[in-house]
Amino acid sequence: MAKLATRRTASALIAAMAAIATILAFGSSAPRARAGESVPRPGDFVARVDNPWFPLLPGTTFVYRGVKDGKAARDVFTVAHTTKTIQGVRCTAVQDRLYLAGRLEERTTDWYAQDRQGNVWYFGESTDELDRAGHVTSREGSWQAGRDGAQAGIYMTGRPRVGQSRRQEYYRGHAEDHFSIVSLHASVAVPYVSSNGALLTKEWTPLEPGTRDHKYYVRGIGQVKEVTVKGPIERAELVSVRRP
Repeated sequence: MAKLATRRTASALIAAMAAIATILAFGSSAPRARAGESVPRPGDFVARVDNPWFPLLPGTTFVYRGVKDGKAARDVFTVAHTTKTIQGVRCTAVQDRLYLAGRLEERTTDWYAQDRQGNVWYFGESTDELDRAGHVTSREGSWQAGRDGAQAGIYMTGRPRVGQSRRQEYYRGHAEDHFSIVSLHASVAVPYVSSNGALLTKEWTPLEPGTRDHKYYVRGIGQVKEVTVKGPIERAELVSVRRP
């Protein structure tokens, strides 16, 4: 899923340095999503996102509760029946509504697609941050593959292995998240489910060098927990799933 946390804004200097570091770090490592990688071919993708670690069945709603910015948070993700074609690829839309202290603060639509190897690609997002009257105050973090140099990234691999590292997104200075798989047998307990065989990832972005997050995924469900392990405290735990 998209993050519970709204992306934090870094300075232009940090962003520029981060972009250079990203190119150096990923420029020669295949087959990961990286700067300069060719655009995925539409023929490489399938119609449904059914990766067992990140399944997106249209009509499914995931509800998370936690803490963000020191406030009680509720995040509602709904896999829409609508799709969007980006770079010739039909992408599944996921609608995200973030409530802080009971008020809608952010609404986002994310776009994902799965290739024939089972990798789930992240093609972009449209984000609106809202004031108390419901007016849009910022669209920071919005991006779409193929526009202004933005590139799709791999959100979840088809065959996860410990040590795998991928870039999830690339829009220079705005969206540069990465992940690495830490464990395939992690223990996790949230209100909705408990498991001793969870997939654990660590996530980071060069735009926020002082922040690290851990995410837990349970096979057949998807993301069940996100927690900050370095930086401002944020947490989201899965409390319910409603399937069609």
